Amino acid sequence: MIERKEKHRILILGGSGFLGGAIYRELCPYFKTYATYNTPNKKLEKNHHFFEYSIEEDDVYEILEITKPTIIISALRGDFSKQVLIHQHLAQYIISNKTKLLFLSSANVFDAYSKYPSYEEDKTLSNSIYGHFKIKIENMLLRLPKKQIAVLRLPMVFGSQSPRVVEILQNIKEKEPVEIFPNLIMNVTTDTKVTQQIHYIINRKKHGIFHLGSTDLVHHDEFIKDIIKSLNVLDKVVYKHVYTTNNDRYLAVLPKYNILPKHLQINSLELLKELNK
Repeated sequence: MIERKEKHRILILGGSGFLGGAIYRELCPYFKTYATYNTPNKKLEKNHHFFEYSIEEDDVYEILEITKPTIIISALRGDFSKQVLIHQHLAQYIISNKTKLLFLSSANVFDAYSKYPSYEEDKTLSNSIYGHFKIKIENMLLRLPKKQIAVLRLPMVFGSQSPRVVEILQNIKEKEPVEIFPNLIMNVTTDTKVTQQIHYIINRKKHGIFHLGSTDLVHHDEFIKDIIKSLNVLDKVVYKHVYTTNNDRYLAVLPKYNILPKHLQINSLELLKELNK
């Protein structure tokens, strides 16, 4: 029987998404864990630890008042301006209630830098709307008391049920081309590894900026082909080569300061083995 540690009350915003759901499954045996969902779901409606929440219509304070979390994990998706507003509300709540916030950010906060991988203390700069939005929230949160914030920058996340893998399989089934970016050098991770890393960060009361990507770098085109091989796809695969630049372009988040223990690190080969299980 798993011993439940009652010291934390955790609220996962975006708990019905791919990553949010994985985090909930990892944490709920150990902590009093609540989560939000957006799209109607009969199974989640019956789960008293899940609350229906729309970032367009609902007030986050209501859920905060009901759950009284000691830790909030933000895995929200949806309208960017609404998300910025919600994180402003969360920032006020954190200061008043001494709550800790773990924010799932992205390697895209560095997508304007293409010549090298990025480390935790590098200056953020993005050319994309998505990257800009993540930077805006990061900057807001990093002004709060240090021990109450963890910014988790993620590379591309894969898993057997991940949207990326599901889309690849769907494209192959429908004889649609699978997009590959030959000049993109990146690192990667899995939902399983990210959830274990989050569990560790909570248990060890870690704070600051974390780069949660694989220890090695891969070319996007080769890696997608390796994923398709590991999934034992028998259909003929058509690839669409997308060249955004003539030179190699890096989009990778590597750790230099907040390095997690060896068993919580991952490399691309381990990811492929996990998909092949």
